[in-house]
Amino acid sequence: MTIKKKLTKAEKEELLNTLESRFNTHKERHENIEFNDVAARLSDKQLAVLHNMESTEGEPDVIEMDGELYFADCAKESPKGRRSVCYDRAALEKRKKNKPENSAMDLVKEIGFEMLTEGDYRTLQQFGDFDLKSSSWVATPADIRDLGGALFCDKRYNTVFLYHNGADSYYSARGFRGKLKI
Repeated sequence: MTIKKKLTKAEKEELLNTLESRFNTHKERHENIEFNDVAARLSDKQLAVLHNMESTEGEPDVIEMDGELYFADCAKESPKGRRSVCYDRAALEKRKKNKPENSAMDLVKEIGFEMLTEGDYRTLQQFGDFDLKSSSWVATPADIRDLGGALFCDKRYNTVFLYHNGADSYYSARGFRGKLKI
């Protein structure tokens, strides 16, 4: 995976076409919002972040959370390009063997967005059924993380579940989702 900080004109156009197509396909996620209004608000830096979300198979789309517009990862399952990662750098360094290549929080920083919180994750689920076969790390409160744990969510039996695991664990079906405020 190559994280980009700046896009060429052609890359911007291709990305905007992809985002617009997804936006128009899933109008139920953003009623009464026009794509041209969203696109006009995007800076070059935000476009690079969206490119990184797209290139890691997050399928970003516009949703409203807490009265604000965000691009959020709307891939049906946890983004494939962000799986098999432990929670953060401290957890990665703690592992003695079979270390994953990266951590979720390091990738959050590299990509340039925010990891979904539990509340964000529950809001996302109002726009579709996500993580029916996978799971996603969510931002973990410091008091839990200080004890070595981290939180993740998935949706099973038509219900969103919040779980815990050691922050140093990683699984091929667990990744993470992010958001970018517009």
